[in-house]
Amino acid sequence: MHWVFEPGFFSSGPVQVACAVGSIVAVVSGVVGVFTVMRGQSFAGHSLADVATAGGSGAFLAGINPLFGFVAGGVAGAGAMEMMGVRRARGRDLATGIVLGASIGLAALFLYLGTTRSSTTGASQQILFGSIFSVAGSTVPIVAVLSVLCLAIMALVHRPLLLSSVSIDMAAARGVRVRVVGLLYMLALALAVGLSSLAIGAILSTALLIGPAAIALRLTKRIGWAMLTASLTGAGAILLGVLLAYDSYDWSSTHAYWPVSFFIVVIIFLGYLVTELPFVRTAAARRGDDTATVTERGR
Repeated sequence: MHWVFEPGFFSSGPVQVACAVGSIVAVVSGVVGVFTVMRGQSFAGHSLADVATAGGSGAFLAGINPLFGFVAGGVAGAGAMEMMGVRRARGRDLATGIVLGASIGLAALFLYLGTTRSSTTGASQQILFGSIFSVAGSTVPIVAVLSVLCLAIMALVHRPLLLSSVSIDMAAARGVRVRVVGLLYMLALALAVGLSSLAIGAILSTALLIGPAAIALRLTKRIGWAMLTASLTGAGAILLGVLLAYDSYDWSSTHAYWPVSFFIVVIIFLGYLVTELPFVRTAAARRGDDTATVTERGR
């Protein structure tokens, strides 16, 4: 299999760390991403990615691990969007747009200051587009702890979150504290975006959050299967992307690595196109629908 796995692939420390971090992040993004797509909050996920850019660039400017900046920026932005927004989609979009504009301005300022005050090269590329091969091994336990926290939040609120995703009015009528559930969900979303920003960069993190979830929901409407499918799709895209990026060193005489994030995004995009094939959509349409069951129970 030397024509697939270049020598030293399995023994490479950066590759092992990249695969570990990427797989963990893919699971978190898959679980949270399914609800993000169902709730029609892909724009909020994208906006949190831009907020994470401001946090990551601020962390670089302060000389600390960008992961803490990604997560802190995402959590602050999520809290602001949820507290400023209202229950209706129009209010949520308005709050998201306001936070998005402010975060882009801060990100531009922090990146400018960071590149002019430091001799470190490639910092902007690492923040914006990721550099999973450069993630330190000491970061893996931190990623694992934050991932467990995110999944714990989703496990706590997934049932009322599912009901409120189908109908906010129905959820409120059944006694669900919609604002609290929404705030906890936004916290989980912020953690997922922060973690995916570490893997493939803040700009492209939405692809890992939304892409596998959109693929999964085209294949099945059962929530449990959708989360599993999204997690496996994201993990497969990351592992294959790491392999292709590692192999790309010998693709040309310049011996330059292609970006991992490029391969991951392309793989996810191709996977989404596959779900557009007629026979795939026909097979998916025959499966059951959990959201319809939830709606019937709520009536």
